[in-house]
Parts: sequence; structure tokens; C-alpha cells
Amino acid sequence: MVWRVLTCLALVSACSSAQDQEPKPARPFIRTSGEATISAKPDQATVNIGVVTQGQTAQAAAAQNAKQLDAVVNEIRKAFGSAAELKTIGYSVNPNYRYPKQGGQPEISDYIATDVLQVRMTDIAQAGKLVDLAAQSGANTIQSLQYSLKEESALHGQALREAAVIARAKAEAIAGALGLKVERVLSVEEGSSNVIRPFRAMGLAAKVETATPTPLESGSVEVHANVTLTVEIAQ
Repeated sequence: MVWRVLTCLALVSACSSAQDQEPKPARPFIRTSGEATISAKPDQATVNIGVVTQGQTAQAAAAQNAKQLDAVVNEIRKAFGSAAELKTIGYSVNPNYRYPKQGGQPEISDYIATDVLQVRMTDIAQAGKLVDLAAQSGANTIQSLQYSLKEESALHGQALREAAVIARAKAEAIAGALGLKVERVLSVEEGSSNVIRPFRAMGLAAKVETATPTPLESGSVEVHANVTLTVEIAQ
């Protein structure tokens, strides 16, 4: 008898627990997304300038490279002073191999030294002058030029705000069309965001021996933002 009573109590407890665990009715909701793009004129330019030299020995190649790079740095500092921020971002000295036509082990013919100098400046109108000056003073590769913003976070925040407003307006429009209203925001998610900065890959600087400056256009920096919004709706 005791066993039967305990069994019944266990069954009642299990039924009660199952009822407690039943999912609550889902709240009606609308999920929308908003996208926004904000553009702004760049306020800084970054140019990567390279000096490549060859020598019969690693020491000779490195010495020639240092001499040539010093000339480039001195001319840039003389022309722009503290307005140009200089930083070395790459340096290497590597053997250059000669491969016998008949096969066999390759031999070292000479050495190649490479130094990459990054120059950042806020006067973006002077980027063309910088490129020409670097080439004229000893740089033999101008690798790239990129325009950007010093404070991209502010532009990103503006894009997010506009994307959120667009997502909310979509939710309000859908709810209104169905005779419903938005009760509250259930969740907000930031989607993928990206920044498009004007970039120009460059080879050997042109017009080194002419007085005509290299023409460069900065374009615009674009920040894209995406926001997904979930709102609860009711009659």
C-alpha cells in the first residue's frame, strides 16, 4: 500500500513538472534590418615608399640601401618637416641566385636589400608632391597610396545610428500596415560593417625628370553599417 501511494505521488509530481516546463506562447514579433553608408573626405594620406639596391655582398647592398634611403628621408624632412610622420615598415637583405642552364646547384650572384618607408601626412593635397620628391631623391618603388580618416570611429557611430533608425522605421511601417503597433524592442544586433578607403597601388614613380607633379585624387572614405532589429508587436 505504501508503495502504491508513493508511485501515485511520483506520477502527480512528474505531471506537474511537465506542465511547468511547457513552453509559453511565443510573443508576436517583427524582425527588420537597416543599412546605412556614410561618406566623408579623407584627412590623411599614407604612402609606402621603397628603396631597392643590389650589391656583390650583403654588406655592400645594405650600405648602398642605407645611403639611398637616408637621402630620401632627408629630402622628405626638409620639404615637410613634422607634417610628415615617417616609419620603417619593412627591411630585408636576400641573396639573388643564378641558376645554371645545364642544371645543378644554384649560385649566389649578388644580394638585394629592400627598405620600405611609410609616410603619413595630414595635408593630403601634398601627396603628389611627396611621391615625386621620393622618386627624385632615390626611392625606386612607390608601393601604394591610401587615403583614410584619423577618427573613423565617429563616422562608424553615425552609420550605426542611421541604420538603426532605418530598421525601426521599417518595423513601424510593417506593423502599421497590419493594424498593429510596436510594443517594445526585444533585441538589437550589429551586422557586418566595413570601411572602404581610397587605395592606389603604384609602381615606379613616373615623371621623375619633369616639373609636372603627379596628379592624385583622394576620393571619399565610406563606412557601411548594418543593424538587425527585433520588436514585439500587439493589437
